[in-house]
Amino acid sequence: MATRTPLIAGNWKMYKTESEAEQYIQALLPRVSTATDVDVAICVPFTDLRAMVDSARGSRVEVYAQNVHSEPQGAYTGEISAPMLSELDVHGVVLGHSERRELFGETDKALALKVPATLSAGLVPILCVGETEVERDSGDTERKLRNQIGEDLAGVADEQLAHVVIAYEPIWAIGTGRVASPEQAQEAIAFIRALIEARSPEAAARARILYGGSVKPDNAPELLALPDVDGALVGGASLDPDSFSRIVAAAAP
Repeated sequence: MATRTPLIAGNWKMYKTESEAEQYIQALLPRVSTATDVDVAICVPFTDLRAMVDSARGSRVEVYAQNVHSEPQGAYTGEISAPMLSELDVHGVVLGHSERRELFGETDKALALKVPATLSAGLVPILCVGETEVERDSGDTERKLRNQIGEDLAGVADEQLAHVVIAYEPIWAIGTGRVASPEQAQEAIAFIRALIEARSPEAAARARILYGGSVKPDNAPELLALPDVDGALVGGASLDPDSFSRIVAAAAP
């Protein structure tokens, strides 16, 4: 089996001004400086990107954006392109978060363009997938995941699949305080890996699949110990450098 380095990514959502972000990064860096064999990322608002890239340069903390447009340039007022992010030395982009899908109408069709565009610019996409509470309760979890993985990655060549990070985020567990049981998380993430394996066994062995949804320091060790879980996409708990660093520590082998 391929060795997969865990990734702990903190999604700040629409929090932290530049000055608040600077205070945060100065508190976080010493807390994670000794973490080994685990990748650390913060996914920050566009206005914080340059400051965070500069402040984190030379450290183990990578900086990700929270969205990107599929075109490299054009008449798309208010949008940011992948080449713009790449020039800033941003490492990657969160794509398809449930909040983007539900609140802003982001579709699988749009993501099928965004994921290849992100890869082409040398950025790492974190593709978010997951089911609603209604879909979970009606037994539609696998159907939903199959559709999202199939459509969102349709434009990615098999040899590029391993470069896509996938975050399984059950929508019913995001910001609710609820968390999938270890059995539910492992089952869903193993199913996602099987979908990738159907296209490329090599990519399935190398691709990192994260869990997201009310991850906190107290439940992180159990979730991160699951065989198919390669890290976490952390929401609210990532806004505090102490709690986020404790989750990073839980991912270290």
